[in-house]
Amino acid sequence: MTTAEQRAPEPHASAPAPLDERWQPYRKPQPAEAVPELVIAAAVPQDERLWVPIEENVWFRPLLLSASSGYWMSVLRVRRAGVLSRHRHPQPVHGYVIKGSWRYLEHDWVASEGGYVYEAPGETHTLVVDPHVDEMITLFQVNGTMIYVDPDGAVTGFDDVFTRIDKCRAHYTAAGLGPGFVDQFIR
Repeated sequence: MTTAEQRAPEPHASAPAPLDERWQPYRKPQPAEAVPELVIAAAVPQDERLWVPIEENVWFRPLLLSASSGYWMSVLRVRRAGVLSRHRHPQPVHGYVIKGSWRYLEHDWVASEGGYVYEAPGETHTLVVDPHVDEMITLFQVNGTMIYVDPDGAVTGFDDVFTRIDKCRAHYTAAGLGPGFVDQFIR
């Protein structure tokens, strides 16, 4: 065995032996200003305490609450049929349907399992889960504010990353996880 092979780091269990530069990690320091990475093993958790209630049979599970950039990533879970909310976004929203389906009353498409949805800024839409759907689970990235409105556009409320943090803090305190439990998701 050569001296270079003796000094090579042990490969990851599923990776081939690192015999060339492609398998070497980046050697320089990461930026000191970079926030810590966030890795969540189960985005759709089994522990019911991690689901933050929004209303009856509607929950969200925070993944990333970016107070520094004004957006949040979460998994929305719905176990009832009906209108969830009518809302408008001043920033884009991205969604990936993990389970079930949903739609907007204002459009003729259905977001189905495995599908991706881009919501353009400024549009107002009414989110509906149809009666044949037992459970809907969708990963959403919401940028900026979600403004709740009535059918004529009058504002009835809003959510932003800070109201979502507050909801998480209150829920995790009540669920026995403590008010600081949400801090792991804040960047």
